[in-house]
Amino acid sequence: MKLIVGLGNPGAKYARNRHNIGFLALDRIAGDHGFAPWKGKFQGSVSEGRFGSDRAVLLKPETFMNNSGQSVQAAMKFYKIDPADVIVFHDELDLAPGKVKCKTGGGHAGHNGLRSIHQHIGPDYDRVRLGIGHPGHKDAVAGYVLRDFPKADDAWLDDVLRGVSDGAADLVRGDTGRFMNAVGLRVSPPRSGTGRKGAKPTEAKTLPTAPAKEPTAKPEATNETLSPLQKLMDRFR
Repeated sequence: MKLIVGLGNPGAKYARNRHNIGFLALDRIAGDHGFAPWKGKFQGSVSEGRFGSDRAVLLKPETFMNNSGQSVQAAMKFYKIDPADVIVFHDELDLAPGKVKCKTGGGHAGHNGLRSIHQHIGPDYDRVRLGIGHPGHKDAVAGYVLRDFPKADDAWLDDVLRGVSDGAADLVRGDTGRFMNAVGLRVSPPRSGTGRKGAKPTEAKTLPTAPAKEPTAKPEATNETLSPLQKLMDRFR
């Protein structure tokens, strides 16, 4: 069984924040795969379901981002899950909007939700890093992540959420390659041939044909043109 965690902050005020892309991912997965209704549990919201024969629990911690680890640890203890069976979806400043990468272990890179999880269960869990881009200066980060996605981001955001939902079953099975392919098919779908169309074949121009010359008939010999000998011979014909 896998525990899939989406990071964010609770409440309508934060629902569309960049920091809440983890919540958005889990909402899409739960809706697309027919998971059970969300229930309050482990200081968060929980939804249980299956990907074929693989059971999974979705968890959205509602402790606010900085204390996400408390909720994750409580769920792990209840379900008797090891860190290796935890997958965390979170926003990633160091990836461009629409980019997705998977990672196992490592540091928290200053992300407050990951920092809290590290403190409660250690670093040895899987992460799905959902790119939101960087505001350009570290002092602008707090305001940036707590602002809503603008309307202009709706298209790529929807593609990413559909992609992670499409590949969720592969992710649970541990096949990150297939998961990333599923995301890629949504974010950068293959296009039909768009190469330059071949130029229309040029029609050969038909040059006017000169009328065939009729053979010139030899002029018949007239009496005036005959030699004296010929005239004499004609008399005896």
